[in-house]
Amino acid sequence: MHSDLSARDHDRIIGMAWEDRTPFEAIKFQFGLTEKEVITHMRRSLKPSSFKLWRKRVNSGVSQKHLKKRNPSINRFKCSRQRHISNNKISKR
Repeated sequence: MHSDLSARDHDRIIGMAWEDRTPFEAIKFQFGLTEKEVITHMRRSLKPSSFKLWRKRVNSGVSQKHLKKRNPSINRFKCSRQRHISNNKISKR
């Protein structure tokens, strides 16, 4: 795993991975982690039962973790009402 990531970054990666609408490509864009590395990170960070639930959800039709599964009209990584993300700090409304 990338040792240059802070504990806050690791928590953010887990949060982004749990979000249905955040694709793996967004995590790659922000943190440089591939899908395989995110899966490994989740496996190490979560309890086995939580990891199984997450994998089941990611592979279901509910999740849009893969850009190929997303509606083609969605062409952004974040909500249109959310301000610009810089240095992994999300501005609040």
